[in-house]
Amino acid sequence: MNVTLSIDEQLVARAREKAEALGKSLNQLIRDYLQMVAGGDDPERSIEEFKRLSGQGNSRGWRFNRDEIHSREDNARS
Repeated sequence: MNVTLSIDEQLVARAREKAEALGKSLNQLIRDYLQMVAGGDDPERSIEEFKRLSGQGNSRGWRFNRDEIHSREDNARS
């Protein structure tokens, strides 16, 4: 379905930049947003998005340390 919208040119320009930074078209960004708002997320699409984003983080050398994390939690409670 095609939908016609009236949107400020500057808003469209900023949204296009955001979409490009996310590796998407403005059309895809709007579809994704409407899907999120409307609900009914497609599980297969969620899995594909997860796969696409997996491994893109940078821990900067930090390693998970269970004892250290529990120690922080205990200190926060004190």
